Amino acid sequence: MKKFISILGSTGSVGSSTLSIIDLKKGYFTPHIFSANKNYKLICQQIKKYRPKIFVITNLNTFERVFKKYKNSEVKFFKDFKSIKVKFRSDITVSAIPGLAGLYPTLKMTQLSKKVLLANKESIICGWDLILKKSKRYKTKLVPIDSEHYSILKLLENQNIKSIKKIYLTASGGPFLNYNKNRLKKITPAQALRHPKWKMGKKISVDSSTLMNKILELVEAQKLFDLPINKVDIIIHPNSLVHAILELKNGLMKLIYHETSMKIPLANAMFNGELDIKKFYINNSFKFENLVFKKVDKKIFPIIKLKNIITKYPATPIIVNAANEVLVSQFLSKKIPFLDIYKFILAILKDSNYKKYAIKKPITIDQINVIDLWARSTTIKKIKKKYA
Repeated sequence: MKKFISILGSTGSVGSSTLSIIDLKKGYFTPHIFSANKNYKLICQQIKKYRPKIFVITNLNTFERVFKKYKNSEVKFFKDFKSIKVKFRSDITVSAIPGLAGLYPTLKMTQLSKKVLLANKESIICGWDLILKKSKRYKTKLVPIDSEHYSILKLLENQNIKSIKKIYLTASGGPFLNYNKNRLKKITPAQALRHPKWKMGKKISVDSSTLMNKILELVEAQKLFDLPINKVDIIIHPNSLVHAILELKNGLMKLIYHETSMKIPLANAMFNGELDIKKFYINNSFKFENLVFKKVDKKIFPIIKLKNIITKYPATPIIVNAANEVLVSQFLSKKIPFLDIYKFILAILKDSNYKKYAIKKPITIDQINVIDLWARSTTIKKIKKKYA
């Protein structure tokens, strides 16, 4: 029996990887709900090839162009997720809309799906309590598909939580691993986007170069697996082959190793681990090479210092995430230097109004948005004040 699959962010890198897996397993899935923003050409290609039952297009101009072209097709078009009504739930939804914009669609599809594969860290960081509550209400299974968190999920299966000494998230170190602090002063956006191991979007590539992605992943791990933050740490692993390490109190260590392909955790989550990876054209043969692990150099990656304060208050992760999104955008637009990303985040955490927002424990999207907006507007104000 065919399974109905939905993809939030169907034109992005995770969405494209999902579709490539669907292509290799022809006849197994029926496209249900797709969503995208403004990639008109790719949206049109996906309508022709996959013919999903519903396509949500959030960019108004793109929506109007697509609707005009395909209004007589069997595909139903929507401008947002609020209006969607379905006769049946998707078997699987891949949630991969980047940024806080992915939270509402994730909540909506948690209601309309039997299983949600989570690739949107901002939704988890900012709205995990809302997602978890919704998943319990509708008995929806939640599975993280970032390589690190999928690996932790597998490592923790049948594991007594009391036996855990530490869980390590591995970081490649990005393009600036072997730089010194002076070289970092003149980093360009083009340099920050040249990741040595992974092919990713611009924002996540910059986060990888600063190590902010790992700070956010610490929060993810803590929320996803209900772990104390002091049980999770970050270690540099330039090979990018080991994705998580479990250290036990009895002296044993477990790890998960796989090639640097998002398709491996994604395909395993889609098929519950019951597949032959060779069919997906992924080379997962073990490489007998020296696996390197080293401590994070705080001089090169000062942002690592945030790990001790990122969960101090309930809304700190929301504030840091919002400020970072603004700062990465400003850096990519060449409006601030690379090292200012960390400096401005520190400035936000020292702002006189910071604690007032950080101590809040939001229980609705609107409350999350208020905190997010404060962080974004305050970040912009501080940038303008410095560079006016």
